[in-house]
Amino acid sequence: MSDLIQIVTTALASATERSGSHLVCRPGCTQCCHGVFAISQQDAARLRDGLASLTQSDPARSQRIQTRVAASLTRLAPGFPGDPVTGILAADHEDSPADESGWDDYANDEPCPVLDPATGTCDLYSARPILCRTFGPPARTLDGNLAHCELCYTTATPDEIAACELDPAIPALEADSDQSFNAAHHVHGETLIAYALRVAQPAPQRS
Repeated sequence: MSDLIQIVTTALASATERSGSHLVCRPGCTQCCHGVFAISQQDAARLRDGLASLTQSDPARSQRIQTRVAASLTRLAPGFPGDPVTGILAADHEDSPADESGWDDYANDEPCPVLDPATGTCDLYSARPILCRTFGPPARTLDGNLAHCELCYTTATPDEIAACELDPAIPALEADSDQSFNAAHHVHGETLIAYALRVAQPAPQRS
């Protein structure tokens, strides 16, 4: 939902301002663009919308994304911890074996298919998932600790890190937004970016 994107954008701007030079994220830094992670159906729909728009404005770049998606899916297929037909991850995928190893070791080096390897930038930046939008600044984990990109805040004190915390209300807001989206569009579960972009189909319209 657009409201969620606006909330996240505002929160990130605040955290970025408070972080100053401690937040070193920049175009071309792609460490967080390698390794798969689960995204919501709302994230998936937003990505498909973005790809559809790009197909109209820059078909060559869109085709390069689709080529990378196809190559990524070939690599991800062995041990995919979910339904390979729908691309939906198993509810317990984080506890499931993947390619004879755990989820934590599944496709850790896989580049995001939306990442342009030539420029080190995201080809669908405006449509990127919520996790991509919020990664970097300190944010609360499920156990209550603060976590941030390991390349950032390397010289910051614990107090300085805490002072840069991303709005802790975002995870609950995101969960509520995703739940409403799923109910409205009769979808469920989570997927991966490559699977979200596998089929060129209209994305459900967000309210």
